[in-house]
Amino acid sequence: MIQPLTVGIKYSEKFIVLNEHTAKTLQSGGLEVLASPALIAKIEKCAWQSVLPFMDEGCDTVGTFIEMKHLSASPIGIEVVCESELIAVNGRELTFHITAYDTVEKIAEATHKRVIIKCDLFLQKTNTKLTN
Repeated sequence: MIQPLTVGIKYSEKFIVLNEHTAKTLQSGGLEVLASPALIAKIEKCAWQSVLPFMDEGCDTVGTFIEMKHLSASPIGIEVVCESELIAVNGRELTFHITAYDTVEKIAEATHKRVIIKCDLFLQKTNTKLTN
């Protein structure tokens, strides 16, 4: 790593709920509200982006676990902010606590784990699935 990863690294990112983020569009439900799968993707992105500046060249992180409570629905057009905090570093495993808010209230909280990988080795191992 370029710099050592330490507990307490924080990051936040805002987005507007668009039609492409809805349960109806993603087929995870029939309503035009922020879908849990879209919110999970934003939560993972927030954690990933928080540690990306600390990665050596050729390294990245991949998600390995997520547990999210989706607490409240958010309509198309509302702004949402995701806030992540690195709460544990155990070798290559990173654990994050993430919360998400729309402009009215907290809409989600999650625990997310990522593992630091060397991209070339990871892809090499993954691609062996194509030859089996």
